[in-house]
Amino acid sequence: MIIIDRELKELQKAGKPICVGLLGAGFMARGIALQITKYTPGMKLAGIANRTPDHAKKLLQDIEVHDKEVVITDDYHDLLNNPDIDVIVEATGTTEYATTAMLDAFKTHKHVVTMNAEVDATIGHSLVKAAQNAGVIYTVTDGDQPGVELNLHRYVSGLGLRPVLCGNVKGLHDPYRNPTTQAGFAAKWGQTPHMVTSFADGTKISFEQASVANATGMKVGRRGMYGPTVEYGTPIEKAAGLYPLDQLLSGPGIVDYVVGAVPNGGVFVLATLDDDPIQKHYLNYYKMGEGPLYCFYAPVHLCHFDTPASIARAVLHKDATLTAVGKKPMVEVIARAKTDLKAADVLDGFGGYKMFGECENSDVARGQNLLPIGLAIGATLKHSVPKDAYITFDDVTLAPDRTIEQLWRAQFS
Repeated sequence: MIIIDRELKELQKAGKPICVGLLGAGFMARGIALQITKYTPGMKLAGIANRTPDHAKKLLQDIEVHDKEVVITDDYHDLLNNPDIDVIVEATGTTEYATTAMLDAFKTHKHVVTMNAEVDATIGHSLVKAAQNAGVIYTVTDGDQPGVELNLHRYVSGLGLRPVLCGNVKGLHDPYRNPTTQAGFAAKWGQTPHMVTSFADGTKISFEQASVANATGMKVGRRGMYGPTVEYGTPIEKAAGLYPLDQLLSGPGIVDYVVGAVPNGGVFVLATLDDDPIQKHYLNYYKMGEGPLYCFYAPVHLCHFDTPASIARAVLHKDATLTAVGKKPMVEVIARAKTDLKAADVLDGFGGYKMFGECENSDVARGQNLLPIGLAIGATLKHSVPKDAYITFDDVTLAPDRTIEQLWRAQFS
């Protein structure tokens, strides 16, 4: 928020706030609405679009904002057609709906800030192209792990070091968790069982790290990432010894995660420095160690708290927090069977009962015709698939007429 905070205060003083249209009315949307309306000068929540308007009304009641101050609609086009709205924040947690909404936002020359790593990891390159063609910014938000990792990557690169690993810190990883096992945790925090299951079973972190890979040009070191588990409380600085050094130093770098380290909820970047004995001496003096890897980390990710920073960067500076680079994905999230599946089974959503996601390098995934989990929802199995098997395009009949599939295929044409 440095510098941006000053600019936002100036907008507030001038009576010219950034006007935001919010898509979604769930857990994260509520936090974003609260942050904008109560804690961010120079920014105004102009409207909320949700397919169930009563949920949007309840959101405003929860944060003690009067309905008359914010437009509520079940049709997001009402926000897109509002000339006063500068930017759309997409927080729906959907795939196809989010895809079409973001494309329509670009057509009406609205910037888009999304919390949807699932969509970005699947079709981020196509969304970037569509936004560029419209002359607007598309970006994943700051605050969630991918955005915080990209900020840290950008900071480390600016110091003159070369990032070789972007990492995420997890407290739990069990690919066989499901909405039943996670129902109690979900109820405690006011989230859906499917969402918290996607955290536990590795699907969410796979999407997040795929987005980071596609924004940096990094890859994964192996299918599913290494994901080492350490004794709880192990300082993240020890992460430098958990990964194959030769692989980190010889390639474009990798994305990964560690389970059990502290600070829990943080992110980290391992970086190296080309042969410069003077700089290495300084880094050692500054308690960064002797190298060749240096660990930088952010101790927290605060999700909706930082979303206004991404909004301001996009609108005021045409600067994306995280956006895919290059012509096609480096890493994809592929679907793996969570249990024995039968012919005619319809695959459920992320964090469900039937599948979970794992990262794989895109060239390998395409060579083996593996099914991206971002396209798998609603697909029907042609035959049985055993537990732990990777699902391929040959195993399924995909749900028809979906924009997300068209955009995914366009990335490889």
